[in-house]
Amino acid sequence: MAIDGSPSAEAPGRASGGIVRRLRRLGWLRGIVLSPVVARPGFWFATACAWVWGGVLGRFRLRRSGGLVVASGLPSWAYGRGGTTVGAVYLTTDNTSARVLEHEAVHCAQWKKYGLAFIPLYLDAGRDATLNRFEVQAGLAKGGYGR
Repeated sequence: MAIDGSPSAEAPGRASGGIVRRLRRLGWLRGIVLSPVVARPGFWFATACAWVWGGVLGRFRLRRSGGLVVASGLPSWAYGRGGTTVGAVYLTTDNTSARVLEHEAVHCAQWKKYGLAFIPLYLDAGRDATLNRFEVQAGLAKGGYGR
């Protein structure tokens, strides 16, 4: 928060007042949302949606790389930054170096653990990659941050 009490422009992901932080008080909810019975179907749903999105926009240039499905050849407006992992699908134009795919494989594991809850958790972690715990865990250098 800025000194005047308004949300700070420096932390756009925090402008909501930390919805995730407020929900932490409901400890029982965390156990339900992060349960594999709830999280795993969310992961599968996200993977299916991304597979269709990446398949259609990339003219089905899909390939496997470890546990990831890489959808390349997409227009740059179809994903964030150099590429985005949704579920087990990595969406990109051509950013497919081995280091980047290692970074994105960690995001795939994060999706698998959190399911659809990964979306608000990631957004709440903030836009600054150096402070975003999910980007730090995936490896900032491998993801091309801080060049």
